Formats: sequence, structure tokens, C-alpha cells
Amino acid sequence: MGQIVRRYSLAIFDLDGTLADSFPWFLRVLNDVAHDFRFRQTAAADIPSLRRAGAREILKRLDVPLWKIPGIASHMRRMKREHIAEIPLFPDVADMLQSLHRNGMRLALVSSDSETNARLQLGDNARYFSDFACGASLFGKTAKFRRMVKRAGIAPDAAIAIGDEMRDMDAANAAGIAFGGVAWGYADPDTLKARGPQVWFETMGDIPRRLGADAATPCD
Repeated sequence: MGQIVRRYSLAIFDLDGTLADSFPWFLRVLNDVAHDFRFRQTAAADIPSLRRAGAREILKRLDVPLWKIPGIASHMRRMKREHIAEIPLFPDVADMLQSLHRNGMRLALVSSDSETNARLQLGDNARYFSDFACGASLFGKTAKFRRMVKRAGIAPDAAIAIGDEMRDMDAANAAGIAFGGVAWGYADPDTLKARGPQVWFETMGDIPRRLGADAATPCD
């Protein structure tokens, strides 16, 4: 189950791969996007090694130049909006967010997706979030993390970013805030865990338990 860690006053969540189970959809559309933007197609056998790689290494392997990333990101946001009903939240997300909110933790969302998509994805759960910073570039989360901390009026060590990718962890480290890694997202969990996040969550229910929220929550 894991011990309760220090009490943070702000939890900054990632969306895709952390709250939203979007990886299967991403894999379904990836090669269509590769065709449209003329980068390397991905075979099923390539996926495990790509999940163990960082974002820059993935771009290198797929022959995606940096100048194409904004166009690809914008295209995929539009695609996701059209298919949002096919992309569920992970089980127990609602219970987890409710438990954190009920116990006085401030919740924020930093995502590469648009705020419109994020709110549609979250549905009624959007009410638990006091702040959104969306449309982050592939390597642009550090500035958004810092802005969230400043707007919350807290010290950096009172905030934790919760995400599923190495770039999320790198951005949190650069912003001077803690990082909590999850075992169910885009990145290979063993690889992400080996990077040494300050907190590790094996299940959705671990998030409120380890962050000191109500242990009686129905999450698991």
C-alpha cells in the first residue's frame, strides 16, 4: 500500500495517460498521423521500446523534426475532440479526485491537450479543479508548473505534479516541485519508476492514500 508521504497543498495532474485512458486511442491513430505528417510508421513490436524512451529519443526514432511538433499537436487535439467519447477516464478517477478535494487539497491540471478537450474529458469531475493550464508544448510544462505554484501562492515544495511520462518528471524537477509517477500510463512503468520519482503510485487508490486523504475512500 505504501506509507503516507508529506502533505502537499497542491496536486497538479497530467491528463492523458494519468486520468484519461487515451493510450489505446493514440496507438490506433498514430500511423494515420505519421502518414499525414510524413514521419516514420510504428509497428506493434516498436511500442515496448518506445515506452522506455524519453520524448526526445522518441522523436529521433520516428524522424519527427521539432518544427513539425506544433502542427502535429494541433492536429491531434482536433482528432481527439472528434473521438472524445471513445476515450474514457481510468476507473476510480472520480472517487480519487473527490477524496483529495474533500480533504482540502487544491487540484490543478496541466496538459498538452486543449482546455475544451480536458473539460469534456473530465465531465462533472472538472469541478474539482481550481486551475487549468492547457495547450502545453511537448517540452513546455515547466513554465506552466511554475505558474500554477505562483497562482496558488505556495512554496514549490508544497506542490506535487502527478504524471505518467519522463518529460512530466523532468518538467517537475526543473520547476522545483515533487513528482509522483503512475504505473498505468504511456511510459513503461519500470523505466519511469527507476528514474526516482519522489512518490510512486501503483493504483489510482494509492493517490489519496499516499497523499494523506481519507483512507476510507472506495478507490482501489
